[in-house]
Amino acid sequence: MKNNMKISSAVIKRLPRYRRYLMELQKKNVDRISSNELSSLIGYTASQIRQDLNNFGGFGQQGYGYNINSLYKEISAILGLDQEYGMVIVGTGNLGQAIANYTHYYKSGFKVCAMFDVNPKLIGLRINDIEVLDYEDLDEYLKNNQTDIGIVCTNMSSAQEVVDKLCNGGVEGIWNFAPTDLIVKDGVALEDVHLSDSLHSLAYYINRNRQNQD
Repeated sequence: MKNNMKISSAVIKRLPRYRRYLMELQKKNVDRISSNELSSLIGYTASQIRQDLNNFGGFGQQGYGYNINSLYKEISAILGLDQEYGMVIVGTGNLGQAIANYTHYYKSGFKVCAMFDVNPKLIGLRINDIEVLDYEDLDEYLKNNQTDIGIVCTNMSSAQEVVDKLCNGGVEGIWNFAPTDLIVKDGVALEDVHLSDSLHSLAYYINRNRQNQD
């Protein structure tokens, strides 16, 4: 793939799904798979799969299919999962603690190095042996510790201020769980996770299915 080649966000969002299915095939000691076989597993058309992967180079061979181990490694590298990322969490209520626990047990190269909050009842608490620090110390921490990803789990009103601090502190990516759209400085990647949007979409599909049954 050329560095200046524009890949659609829809393609990028499908790559983790490919990787997840390839991981399951590795566990079953499957060596190779065709796009048609992968299609039946993953739910995308074979044409869509070939088109997606061709954005990054030719990984398959006609009549042979894809080497599963090789394709898994290639997709991991494309996603940057062959590297490690240091993260901080700002907002350590129930959601922030859940994310800290998830990343700790998932052990995938994403490491929570520090956590911050404004609540005196949470400051000093240890989560997976990481002490929750005072939010007032965030600027100083970022100045002295290289941090790749900032995870925002605050309320709507304070989220933008938090993101500004994280961006000014040198983070390269924001994983936003606050229920609002945020603005980041140039060169900083932003991934929004609006839980309510996902839940509302689910409600739509439930009601569509109910209507179809009437």
